[in-house]
Amino acid sequence: MAHQELLEGQTLRGGGRLVDYSNLVKLPHTVFALPFAIVGATLASYVAPISLESIVWILLAFTSARFAAMGFNRVVDRSIDARNPRTRNREIPAGKLTVREAVISILAASALFLVSAGMLNRICLVLAPFALGWVFLYSYTKRFTRWSHLVLGFALAIAPAGAYMAVAGGWSDPPTALLALAGAVICWVAGFDVLYSLQDEGFDRAQGLHSLPVALGAKGAIRLSRVLHVLCVLLFAASGLLFVGATGIYLAGVVMIAAMLTYEQSLVRVDDLSRIDAAFFNINGVISLVFCTAVIVERFLA
Repeated sequence: MAHQELLEGQTLRGGGRLVDYSNLVKLPHTVFALPFAIVGATLASYVAPISLESIVWILLAFTSARFAAMGFNRVVDRSIDARNPRTRNREIPAGKLTVREAVISILAASALFLVSAGMLNRICLVLAPFALGWVFLYSYTKRFTRWSHLVLGFALAIAPAGAYMAVAGGWSDPPTALLALAGAVICWVAGFDVLYSLQDEGFDRAQGLHSLPVALGAKGAIRLSRVLHVLCVLLFAASGLLFVGATGIYLAGVVMIAAMLTYEQSLVRVDDLSRIDAAFFNINGVISLVFCTAVIVERFLA
């Protein structure tokens, strides 16, 4: 029987450099965070005009920052990925891309991110290196802390906060509005990342790597993931009330998010991790799109 390459979920099939670079940065996972950048810009439009030019630069900034962050993670983790049966067919361990090729693409993406931030406004330019530093830091955290899931959540929360400041030119008024939105994203991402990392609990423990499943065991990690998702729903609701005095459309979106998170949690059990991939990608991708749609529809009806 011919050998069949084992691919991770949401991996693009086919050959060519475009596919290799797309898989290097898990291009399909863009659906998680990109809608939140659009959410941030939409909420900022209540207090400042938004132009097509700013939307283009926001999208370029987000896409390039995400590319740089994911590429950096693959370079830093290449030896770990090579030892993990789940990840050994990633582009660098499998020899589809060299470290040099990955580093060049990371440098190019980082430069594009800094240029895009500078084209938006001064505050974005000043904060851009710190944002880039934070998303790069995430790649090292599982070597020394169990809380890497929250660091990842914070990295994705930069998208709505950065897009808001790109349009509004500063933080929200009241300040707690944007804090609540960022907090919701942190809890949402950390909650599903804890579930996803259950797949590597045994490997991480054997390699001396840190995660909440390693620290708490599968049962404790799942419980904490559920707590994070409850907080996520509460913070999404609070953010809408603080930003625009949310109407039924926004709150209906939050209710839908709560229902989908409940379903996601029901898919994962201590004795059955077989459906984690569906819980991780399909449901969370829909959650992001549902929330973005609710915010945009409410803005147009305002």
